[in-house]
Amino acid sequence: MNPQDPLSQLRDIHLPDTGGFWPPAPGWWVLATLALIALVLLVVAMQRKRRRNRWRRLANRALEDLAQNAEATPAWFARLNTLLKQAARECHPDSHPEALSGNAWVDFLVDTAPGDQYDRRQLLENMVRAAWQPDVRANPDAALQFARHWLGGQKC
Repeated sequence: MNPQDPLSQLRDIHLPDTGGFWPPAPGWWVLATLALIALVLLVVAMQRKRRRNRWRRLANRALEDLAQNAEATPAWFARLNTLLKQAARECHPDSHPEALSGNAWVDFLVDTAPGDQYDRRQLLENMVRAAWQPDVRANPDAALQFARHWLGGQKC
């Protein structure tokens, strides 16, 4: 190494040390904040939907209990009509379905049933009458099938 030679005094290029992963750049903080907000909004939306559909889960559970004890008795049909009225009150509160009876209740069920249900009008009339007449003409299995179809088609 010649002390008179200025090039010999130069050092090699040294790269700076990497900054590491912490603290992250401001863009990552913004992205993490947005992801956290999105997650919170998703959880809140899921809880609201679950709370809104609680009546449907309870109604389906009660309907399955009725299905296990299906019998052609006035008491059984009264419980089925009560269940349908409770579900209707949740979905159609302005119509006051809990106050309906007889043909008005049958008309309400036909009007709010999903799809074309006019062919089931006789079944519904028998189902409603079976709740208070000792002579039961309604088929519990057909009534359960209609109730499942009606509950599944309600958009609340």
